[in-house]
Order: sequence, then structure tokens, then C-alpha cells
Amino acid sequence: MRGPHNIWRLVRTGATLERTGAMRVVLDAFHAPPTIRIIARSLAWPFQWLGLRGDPSLPPATRALTALGPAYIKFGQIMSTRPDVVGDELAMQLRVLQDKLPPFSAEEAKKTVETELERPVEELFSHFSDAVAAASIAQVHRARLAEDGRDVAVKVLRPRIEKAFKKDVDAFYFAADAIELLSPASRRLRPHDVIEHFEGVVAGELDLRMETAAAAEFAANTETDPGFQVPKVEWALSGRRAMALDWAEGIPAHELAAIDAAGHDRRLLGERVLQLFLSHALRDGYFHADMHQGNLKVAANGDIIALDFGIMGRIDEYTRRVYAEILFGFIRKDYRRVAEVHFEAGYVPADRDIDEFARALRSVGEPIFGLNASQVSMGRLLSYLFEVTERFGMETRTELILLQRTMVVVEGVARSLNPQINIWQVARPIVEQYIKENIGPRALLGDLAKTARVVARFGPKLPQLAEAALIRQSEDPPKPRPAGVLRPVLWMCAGASLTVAAGWMAGLF
Repeated sequence: MRGPHNIWRLVRTGATLERTGAMRVVLDAFHAPPTIRIIARSLAWPFQWLGLRGDPSLPPATRALTALGPAYIKFGQIMSTRPDVVGDELAMQLRVLQDKLPPFSAEEAKKTVETELERPVEELFSHFSDAVAAASIAQVHRARLAEDGRDVAVKVLRPRIEKAFKKDVDAFYFAADAIELLSPASRRLRPHDVIEHFEGVVAGELDLRMETAAAAEFAANTETDPGFQVPKVEWALSGRRAMALDWAEGIPAHELAAIDAAGHDRRLLGERVLQLFLSHALRDGYFHADMHQGNLKVAANGDIIALDFGIMGRIDEYTRRVYAEILFGFIRKDYRRVAEVHFEAGYVPADRDIDEFARALRSVGEPIFGLNASQVSMGRLLSYLFEVTERFGMETRTELILLQRTMVVVEGVARSLNPQINIWQVARPIVEQYIKENIGPRALLGDLAKTARVVARFGPKLPQLAEAALIRQSEDPPKPRPAGVLRPVLWMCAGASLTVAAGWMAGLF
């Protein structure tokens, strides 16, 4: 339940950061100015005795976030992929949050499996291991099917995880509402809507039936992608709090030394991760939205294996085209076109100066174009981008949060595999292919053909629609012009004729 009681939760958050020593580490990592440091430490220091102690054996930041709960761990997972933003030391500490958190007992996991699948574990599996990976929401066990001897990965939700997440999200809502109230300038960032979006994403992650369906859909979309694998789901062994997939053997993406020892080319792997993400987002409009190193493995043949499908992103066809045009404009250094796309999509208020916005975009793009990842300070770039969004009154687009967040994470993974990667150069072939197939005259004809199919479904109803329109007009006392009676029907007929013709033309190309 949201309310002032969440003040205690937020006070305890600051106190825990101070007590564990994480406050100083975080402020140093983000290069916080002296004023912010003084305010943050002054507010937290008197209350540090109220903070959670955490596990003293863990580094400060990891110790604080694991003590605070799963929602905070999620944030740490994202930051662990961005050493260029938080620094190598903090990123290394946070990497533990990806899959090396303290596990709960195998016996408790077995009870959950039995409850969900309504069968004894011994009847389903001839072997059921202790946890091989433990993250914020669930942990994974390796098991062998009693029926055919195949190895599977069994994922089980943490006990009482739903209640823990609800407490965190309630506190986040309270903080977002307080920020909007105390800082009107922050409202363009729509913090309340962002938390609402986060809550929706987490709700899907807490139902493993949804993850099973997501894994199956993602596998179907990507089955022909070279160098990429998605484990097959076991529908009969999946429920709300437990699920099973084929076991995927490979080297975790963060074990760089092991990848090198196995003879894999990290340069190619970094490029493939980025290109696969762009291909899934643009081609399918359905992408893995949690692609940190803990959810990626490298198979013996060099394929990239994706794991954990609790958070998936979906974007509609129009947004994909906007996204592709923006990327393509940056790649071609056509900043005027990038600015136009922002205005056309409504990302920038119409009363702003388009030429000035194009100049601002040039000041973002030119300093980083052609540079490899090691030469770009992502922290400085993100800071400047924030200034640009504020200057031009750009609001947070909740429909793009997952896409933008995943792009940041994927770029971080690509950087870790290949610090010299040139993001624009790697992205170019994927974006160009999408532009070629989906934007231009041929794409327009395809759109018209789709419209024709939609209108055609209304064909049998056109007489009834015309009759209903005439009846409504005859019953209405103020009689409009006859043209007004039939205009909607005539427009539908005309539209149908034009789109059917367009569809026929599209078939000629």
C-alpha cells in the first residue's frame, strides 16, 4: 500500500548505503559534485544505524543492494554492464548480482516444483542438483529427465519474492510522486509512469508461464539466425513458479579469460551481440530486454546462447521505422533528417526550432562518430544527452524505455567483449537492410496492400453500414446534405478500390 510509510523504506535505503560504505563508492563512481556529496552524506550519516547490515563478506555496493532487495538488485545488474559509466571497480562488484547471489535450499526448490507440477520430483527427474546460478528473482538447477535422460535447466522463483518486489515498487512510487511534487521540472521525465512501466515488466517476470511463452516465441522468431541459439522449452514441466528448458552448455559471457582460452574471437562475438539485438528489434519488433552477461553464454561452436526470457521488449512497426531512421540518420551524419524524424514522431514539441535541434544532434554525433568504444566517455555523453532533452522539452517515452535500456546494456556487453568496437560501423549493415526493405516506395506499396486486406474484411458489411447510416440520418431531425450521408461509405469504397489496386501493383515488384 502506497503512502507516507514508504518514507521509512527510503530512509533505510540511504542508511544502508551509508552503513555498508556503498554511498561513497556510488558517489565516486558517478563523479558526483561536492555539493551532492555533502547533501547525500549529511542526510544519510545520522541514520546509518537504521541501515541493513548486509553480508560483510561482499563488496560495499553489492552488500547494500542485496540487503535492500530484488528491485535494487535489478538496478545493479543494469549498471554492471556499464564500466564506462560507473567505472571498472564498481562494475566488477555489481557483476556478482547477475547470477551469483546467495541461493535458497534445493529442498525448498523441490517443494515449489512439486506444488507447481503436481508430481513428485523423483518421478520427474532422476537427478536434481543444488542451485547452479542464483539471481534476484529466481535460481536455476540442473536436472536430468527421468523419462529420456536429457539434461534440463529448472528455474524456480525465490520464496515470497512477489511480496518483496511489491514493497520495493511501492517505495519507488512514493519517491517518484515526491520528486514530481517537489521538482516540477522533473515532470517531463514522467517518473511515476516510468515506475508504472517497471512494475508491469516485473509482473510478467514473476509468472514463469509468461516466460515460457516468451522463450517459445523468441525461439520461433530466431531459429534461422546464424550463430544464435535459444534453448527449447519444456511445456509439460512449466508452471507459474517453476519452468524448464533444455540445458545449454557454454561459457558465460563475462568469463573473458575462458572465452579466450577456448579460442573464440571476442571481436566477432561483440559485433554479433550488437547486430543480433538490432536485428531482433527492427526485424521482429520482439527482443530480449535483459541481455546482460549473466544471461548470455558462448557455445563450443562459437554460437551465442540467450537465457532468461522474463523481460522481453516489443515495439510496433511505426516505432521500428522511426528508430531505424534515427539510427540511419546518425550513421549518414544527416542530422537534419534525424531532427525531422524526432519532430514527425512527436518526440520533440512542435514549437521548438528544428534547425537548432539538428545542431544539437550534430554536437552529440560528431565527437563520437568513427571512434571506437574505448575512446568514448559514455558517462559524459549521457550527461550531455540529458541536457539536450531538457533544453528541448523532450519527455520520457515509456514505450521506448525497454528499447533504450536494452540498447545501453547490449552496448555495454559488446564493449566488454571488444573494447575497440565501433558501434556505428557494426550497426550499419543491419539498419541499412531494414531501411531498404521497410522504408521507401516498395514499403509504401506493401503498406497499401495491408490496408487493402483490412478494408476487404469489411466488404460484406458495406451494404449494412450504408443502410445503417441512411437510417440514422432519416431519424435525425436536422437533415444534412445528402453528400454527408454517404460520405463515410463512399470513402470506404474509394479506399478499398485504391488499396486493392495498390496491392495488385505491389505484387508486380
